[in-house]
Amino acid sequence: MGLFDRLSRVIRANINDMVSKAEDPEKILEQAIVDMQEDLVQLRQAVARAIATQKRTEQQYNKNQQEANNWHQRAQLALSKGDENLAREALQRKKTNSETATTIKVQLDQQVAQVDTLKRNLIALESKISEAKTKKDMLKARVSAAKANEQLSNTIGRLGNSSAMGAFERMEEKVMEMEARSEAAGALGGNDLENQFAQLEAGSDVDDELAAMKAQLTGGSVSQGALPASGGQKSSPSNSEVDNELDELRRQLDNL
Repeated sequence: MGLFDRLSRVIRANINDMVSKAEDPEKILEQAIVDMQEDLVQLRQAVARAIATQKRTEQQYNKNQQEANNWHQRAQLALSKGDENLAREALQRKKTNSETATTIKVQLDQQVAQVDTLKRNLIALESKISEAKTKKDMLKARVSAAKANEQLSNTIGRLGNSSAMGAFERMEEKVMEMEARSEAAGALGGNDLENQFAQLEAGSDVDDELAAMKAQLTGGSVSQGALPASGGQKSSPSNSEVDNELDELRRQLDNL
């Protein structure tokens, strides 16, 4: 492969790529409709010219046919008057006009066929343009929808990669972390409160028991003083012993 062929292929490839990128579907569709409308105008003009030509040819055919008929009648008239030479001249003119009419008839038949073909092409082109206009509106709607979807996808992609979205997600995680710490602190605070009430309840039991013991001790000393002295008098525990026992109980309570 020669260098010029390769260079030509590269140039054509780049040009095709540039053209493809520059093509806007909506603009191309509009331009295609405009081009078809121009083709339709040209085809209508061609049909009009063909019809005009056909009419002129038809007039020429009718004229020559009429002339041939006239010369035929003149030949009959000359022959009826006994002028054969004049009748022969009239028949010669008739022959010329008949031959011309025959030639024109061939052209006329061709023109009629051509006009019929042009008319069918015109009708087909009009139908195609009407169909193309309908498709154009549908394609433009699809192009608009595709552009909107592409724009939405790009926006979503930018949001997913943007620093703002990252910051938003970090703040969301931070709020969740703060909520978790708050719940943990509340749980710990509830446990402390339960422990405090448990201590108070335990303390009240000890105090109640201590008060009961005090009442027992106090009641026991009074009843013993009221009893009459017997022969073998026993000495009651002194106040110092009670105090010592009370101190011992207090130390036990403190050690709990």
